[in-house]
Amino acid sequence: MPVAIITGASKGLGRALADALARRGWDLVLDARTPRALDGTAADVSAHGTRVTAISGDVTDAGHRAELVAAAAELGALDLVVSNASALGAEPLVRLDALPLDGLRRALETNVVAALGLVQEALPLLRASAVGAVIAVSSDAAAEAYETWGGYGASKAALDHLAAVLAVEEPELRVWAVDPGDMGTDLYAAAVPDDQDPRPEPASVVPGFLRLLERRPVSGRYAAPALLEPR
Repeated sequence: MPVAIITGASKGLGRALADALARRGWDLVLDARTPRALDGTAADVSAHGTRVTAISGDVTDAGHRAELVAAAAELGALDLVVSNASALGAEPLVRLDALPLDGLRRALETNVVAALGLVQEALPLLRASAVGAVIAVSSDAAAEAYETWGGYGASKAALDHLAAVLAVEEPELRVWAVDPGDMGTDLYAAAVPDDQDPRPEPASVVPGFLRLLERRPVSGRYAAPALLEPR
């Protein structure tokens, strides 16, 4: 069975991805900061008959990242790392002139430094896999200048560039930065609490991620909805 690590997996896109992969026979190592929510997700996902290891913790902690990779090794392999855990930098979002620098540091530590740290820890196992892949969950805020999204967008732009360089340095792997598009998640609600417009459920964009894993296109930046457009 293929094995994946998914960070930020207790809810939203991470949970939806975990459920979809488990339905397709993947064994999983799941991370989130809240033990109760993570354990609930793990119980639901494991009902599909796959092995699921849930390890609560903070991805900015090097020891926690090492635990995640060790858990994958115990499952026998590591074929995919999904860096989905994210921090906004401020909740709700604010203009750059009011952005707390400690909040920006937190966004960079979570969205960029921790993502790279996890890949560094995982590289020996990923290189040993015939289908080793990394998915860095990006955002349209990484490419577009949206008011109040400056800190978060900057962190995701940095993540995109790390993914692009990793793809050059590790040509045997597939490295995809994926913009999932608009989603109704707790992260978005925390970012813009006054926006009551309905947004798509995270599960609606998961087929785009699955298409990447099925077709294994060249490394690069992709938008999940565009991956499902007829060709």
